[in-house]
Amino acid sequence: MSVRPILSIGDPELRVPAGEVDPDDIAGERVQGVIDDLIDTMRDANGAGLAATQIGERLRIAVMEVTDNPRYPYKPRIPLTVAINPVIDFLDDELVEINEGCLSVPLRGNVERHVNIRVRYLDRDGIPHDETMRGLTAGTWQHECDHLDGVLFIDRVGDRTTLSTWDEFEQHHRDAFIERITAFVERVGS
Repeated sequence: MSVRPILSIGDPELRVPAGEVDPDDIAGERVQGVIDDLIDTMRDANGAGLAATQIGERLRIAVMEVTDNPRYPYKPRIPLTVAINPVIDFLDDELVEINEGCLSVPLRGNVERHVNIRVRYLDRDGIPHDETMRGLTAGTWQHECDHLDGVLFIDRVGDRTTLSTWDEFEQHHRDAFIERITAFVERVGS
């Protein structure tokens, strides 16, 4: 297991857009090692996703997985997904307000995310995927792809009064958010 340090807000590396991975390099030791480190680090931190930029790698790679995650009990399951060179297209204008957290930012805050997206990416075997994502899963994809563009979720928080620490969110806002987002998940699915 190779758990790497996760960069925190303020580290300039988080603001540098990641470079595309040459498909010929995917099977190589370096790219596969970064993927393994991303998975190990995400799981160790109980994250729903992690981008290579968050561990100081300027590669356009993100991993996502949601099982029984204590940090995000309301999130629908996401099987372990490795996304290399992901591209997102918004399918419509429907938005949902999600109270997001981040392993690189010790805060939570409300962000509007597109509900329906198309994602195109290569997996760790270099196989292309073209899929439609909805709901909170679509939000997770947008969050991780933002990291690859040097954007943090706090850049997208429209109402700064929604910012809180994790502890304050748990004490004052969690129950209302879970009630609202659970109804949304039941309505749209993942």
